[in-house]
Amino acid sequence: MKIVSENAELRKDHRVGELSEKSFASSAQVKDDENIEVKEIDSASVKLQKLKKGVPANKEAEEYDETREKLQMIRVKFLRLAHRLGQTPHNVVVAQVLYRLGLAEQLRGRSGSRVAAFSFDRASAMAEQLEAAGQEPLDFTCTIMVIGKSGVGKSATINSIFNQPMLHTDALQVGTKKVRGVVGTVHGISVRVIDTPGLLPSWTDQHHNEKTLHSVKSFIRKTPPDIVLYVDRLDLHSRDCGDMPLMRTITEIFGMSVWFNAIVVLTHAAAAPPEEPSGSTISYDTFVTQRSEFVQQAIRLAAGDTRLRNPVTLVENHSECRTNRAGQRVLPNGQVWMPHLLLLSFASKIMAEANSLLQLQDGVGPPGRPLAPRMRSPPLHFLLSTFLQSRPGVELQSEQFDDEDGTDGECSDSEEESEYDELPPFKPLTSAQLAKFTKAQRRAYYDELEYREKLFMKKQRKMMKKMQEEAKDLYGDSEASEPVSIPDSAASEPVPIPDMAMPASFDSDNPTHRYRALDSSNPWVLRPVLDANGWDHDIGYDSVDVERLFVVKNNIPISFNCHISKGKKDTNLQMEVASSVKHGKGKATYISFDMQTAGEDIMAYTLRSETGIRNHRMNKVAGGLSATLMGDIITGGVKVEDKLTIGKRGEVVVCGGGVCGRGGIAYGGKLEATLRDKDDPLGCFLSTVMEWHGDRAIGFTSHIQIPVGQHMNFIGRVNINNRGSGQVSIRINSSELYQLILIGLIPLVNKLLSYC
Repeated sequence: MKIVSENAELRKDHRVGELSEKSFASSAQVKDDENIEVKEIDSASVKLQKLKKGVPANKEAEEYDETREKLQMIRVKFLRLAHRLGQTPHNVVVAQVLYRLGLAEQLRGRSGSRVAAFSFDRASAMAEQLEAAGQEPLDFTCTIMVIGKSGVGKSATINSIFNQPMLHTDALQVGTKKVRGVVGTVHGISVRVIDTPGLLPSWTDQHHNEKTLHSVKSFIRKTPPDIVLYVDRLDLHSRDCGDMPLMRTITEIFGMSVWFNAIVVLTHAAAAPPEEPSGSTISYDTFVTQRSEFVQQAIRLAAGDTRLRNPVTLVENHSECRTNRAGQRVLPNGQVWMPHLLLLSFASKIMAEANSLLQLQDGVGPPGRPLAPRMRSPPLHFLLSTFLQSRPGVELQSEQFDDEDGTDGECSDSEEESEYDELPPFKPLTSAQLAKFTKAQRRAYYDELEYREKLFMKKQRKMMKKMQEEAKDLYGDSEASEPVSIPDSAASEPVPIPDMAMPASFDSDNPTHRYRALDSSNPWVLRPVLDANGWDHDIGYDSVDVERLFVVKNNIPISFNCHISKGKKDTNLQMEVASSVKHGKGKATYISFDMQTAGEDIMAYTLRSETGIRNHRMNKVAGGLSATLMGDIITGGVKVEDKLTIGKRGEVVVCGGGVCGRGGIAYGGKLEATLRDKDDPLGCFLSTVMEWHGDRAIGFTSHIQIPVGQHMNFIGRVNINNRGSGQVSIRINSSELYQLILIGLIPLVNKLLSYC
């Protein structure tokens, strides 16, 4: 007697190699196959092992033995199927199925406190005896549904399976116009094949595909198929994902479970491989591998499950296909495709029967049962980087000119306050007068004009701040007083809203004029948003922004911001409600709640709270908490921030925090330094560090803006990290030196010269 055992003495090895991508795969992801060792021991050792492990008593033992005997009959049935198809037990597909059956039996045995034994030799001998006698009927039938694009050879494949013309085929006309079933016998095995009308790949034809697939769904409602064959052509190779609309429609109609027991069939397998761009011809195996991986990846995207790895088989239905001595069609790689296709189909049915018998919840269910949804880990690194960003508080309109950070210290300088008033009189010149000046005189004139404009802007800013302080003294404390109402005459006066920003490249019929309107006194602000990367030229505004500022009791501001974008099949929403509550001078709490779309049928809700305290005129300390709900996963975060103002033109921000959720934690920090010129921002330097799952990421970002003269700005940006990657960008803006456009031609000319 021969059984599987790991503790017995080795007498015979029966090793099963790893199954390739083209061989049988169950509905879950194909795992690496392990070697199976079949060892022979005597009956005495078997009894000894039973005494050690303990035999279940009474009813449990009877149920276990009954289940084990039924599983043994499933093995025998599958070996008989393989024998009729001319395949030996050493075939990779047969060996893989037998190994999985043995592994499933062992798992079932452990749950009943008993490890099962895989009697391979006994099942093989029983199958050979039954087939040799020819008296025991084979209780097996398989239903196969064939689906795919029009003209790929679905009906021709069905005729090849039955080796006779069961369906009409025509190379110039549509062969199948309605769903129909074909029943026949192949090698003494009852096979029922469901032929379906051809589908169209274009996204404009998906309505036609939906009607066709709904008719197929109604047809198979009473007798669902055991296996699905998705048919495509091997010689029609494209990389533009043109079949994705078709596959997504199939997924929407039948559900993701349609792909779990699907086999990819590539017809016209005798076609010659295409040529590479260099002119050389790639090998046949390489071409088949590339085409198979492309279709498999498309199915994974359509099903939304990266674990899927559908088996691929090749088919050639042409009458001139090369055959062997037995008359079976042979592919260019030497494979006889007919037995391989049927064996894959029958193996899937056998595995479904075994899984139903053992009732294993290992994620691989019978046909029609989708996989259990996987719990995805929350993106802690993204949540942390968003949480560490500083957020400005919500202010009333009367508080928007307050300088809590002390960055406007230059406005309080008494010497600079009266500097504009002490300037000598200045008379603007006309263009005719400037034309008489020399180049040096014109430059001196423009420099003087620019200098006066800067001083005038400083004076205006100082006056507005002074008027605000006087208004506070006039109406009392701003926290206790009611907001000053705007006269109706001023509020009702219509003002045109700014035009939409023009894209970098546009033509004469750009539709920005459609969104010109007058700003009304309505407190709700609605603005369309242009999708710069959209494909629609006429209607490129596919989203809208909605904003409003509320003022509740005690002059507490509440801001509402919402961004809604609508596509053909999905809708994205980003909404934020924020408020700032002051507890006294230099103390405020910022609270926000935002909601946004994080994926298909998944919403992310985030609640943040930050409290800032100004403990010194030049220093501000803040701390914050956050909680995020994404699906059924809750993450929490905490951060501490310190802002130090150095003099009148320098600012340093140090921030650190962490986010944890679902057993993971990510923590990091940032150091940001900002230097200001007397008139314009000079530069900003930012360094960040983050660690998640033991992977540390360090980055440095520098942004510099320097005005060069009156009509030119130099903007530089550097971004590097510890991964060895980075980005350097230099930009020059000028309103006079249009010759700078020629610099953009340098990369184009350099590329053209490389072809010469």
